[in-house]
Amino acid sequence: MPRHVEIVCTGNICRSPIGEVVLRAKLAEAGIDDVEVTSSGTGAWHVGDRMDPRAAAVLRRHGYDGSAHRARQFRPGWFADRDLVLAMDSGHLAELGGDARLFADDDVPDPYYGDDADFDDVLAQIEKAADQWVGRLSTQA
Repeated sequence: MPRHVEIVCTGNICRSPIGEVVLRAKLAEAGIDDVEVTSSGTGAWHVGDRMDPRAAAVLRRHGYDGSAHRARQFRPGWFADRDLVLAMDSGHLAELGGDARLFADDDVPDPYYGDDADFDDVLAQIEKAADQWVGRLSTQA
């Protein structure tokens, strides 16, 4: 039975879609094919939108493809269908409640009001955390 990981940020156009794309790619590289990775936001502002162009660009620069992403809003009822809900920062964690956990050791800062360097930093933090999740998920197989 496939496992399901949900990654959550504010609007589902920057951090969580980057996390979704990176974690999915790293799981595939590790040969872990029983984990579905999706993402969503705590708010509905961007539902149906593509990811922020700067997020898509940082992914492209590092060999990832985020072109299929469309923003959606997290629904509390999803906790029952998700094996793991990962929040990008402690504010999302508090808002989600339930059995959510932080994606990284430290809050992943919101790059939305920043520049390309902020998106690069966020990607690096997400890649490091994704590597750790791949390790954890491979031992739970």
